[in-house]
Amino acid sequence: MKRLFISLTLIAFASFALIAAEKPTLCVGNYHSEADAVKQLARLAATHSNLAEWKTRATAVRQQILTGAKLNPLPKRTPLKAIIKNKRTYNGYTVEAAAFEARPGFFVYGNLYRPLGFKGKRPGILCPHGHARGPAGGRLRPDQQHRCATLARMGAVVFSYDMIGFGDSEHLGWSHKHPQALTLQTWSSIRALDFLESLPEVNAKRLGVTGCSGGGTQTFLLTAVDNRVAVSVPVVMVSAHFFGGCHCESGMPIHKTAKLETNNAEIAALAAPRPLKLISVGGDWTKNTPKVEHPFIRNIYEYYGAKAKAENSHFAKEGHGYQFSKRQAMYPFMVKHLGLNAKGVLDPKTSKYDENKNTLEKVETMRVFNSLKDMPEHALKPGALVTFK
Repeated sequence: MKRLFISLTLIAFASFALIAAEKPTLCVGNYHSEADAVKQLARLAATHSNLAEWKTRATAVRQQILTGAKLNPLPKRTPLKAIIKNKRTYNGYTVEAAAFEARPGFFVYGNLYRPLGFKGKRPGILCPHGHARGPAGGRLRPDQQHRCATLARMGAVVFSYDMIGFGDSEHLGWSHKHPQALTLQTWSSIRALDFLESLPEVNAKRLGVTGCSGGGTQTFLLTAVDNRVAVSVPVVMVSAHFFGGCHCESGMPIHKTAKLETNNAEIAALAAPRPLKLISVGGDWTKNTPKVEHPFIRNIYEYYGAKAKAENSHFAKEGHGYQFSKRQAMYPFMVKHLGLNAKGVLDPKTSKYDENKNTLEKVETMRVFNSLKDMPEHALKPGALVTFK
């Protein structure tokens, strides 16, 4: 009897050790085929048949995202201690260097674009960026500057900010391979909304977000977990078969656990019933959006009687990126749903939003801090793990 007890104890211990040693399931890149993605969407759709059932499902998906990202419960909102400086004045807007502390000592760096000539509370828009590298990569790219400046010229207060290990973050020594990348970027986006809300001229009821590629992932993740986002435009990223190829998008168990499976199309649907515009192309993993992801999302919007609020602009002959054509698809959606003023920007003859009056800045002009010596003394050393307790 004693031997039996010992044996059973050893078996139980071994089973516990095996479970403890199991690694979480990470859905990275092309985790499954396009055909399997369609089957998965059918399984996900079968979990609900009315609004109440969808809300239950949405709550579970949202909780899994936050738990997988190690943000459940959400951390305490510590003081932002925002730094805004070096104002430059251009045609219809200003640009400033801006930074805040998402966590004590961990800074988020960016540029703040503000409109000139507008009175009263203004909409606020976040502009995260993707993984494009180079001397002027990330938020420093001309396409990012153009979208921020154009939105500001139409009355929005826009914050364009770095992913970890890009822009000023990289310049000051941080690496995008940081093990907390997904956690830090999601939390930084939440705090970026706090930063916009802290500005006296911003209307907290009219907040939008738009980003491309990896910035598209940040766009739909933030929209999924934070109801303050009123309008969402993820660009070339919402795919049922592609889960994001970087650990900052798919390096934590947010898509699949023993209890629940999901994908980026369903995560994007958590925006419902808020206005959502998917921008897709034929030259990347969003090639199926008009026939696969968009109909799936619109069916969820139909529960709210808001089917028309889920739009899709598809460019079948174009490739990945936030080029001029995609920006032209985004601008009218923001104008419509955030109440921007397109006068003087929208050319009535061509029906195009004029970007020619924008000023493209040099990298050195856009910096928040030139070196670590310029930063507050309590700033974390590059690469340090950030405490969330």
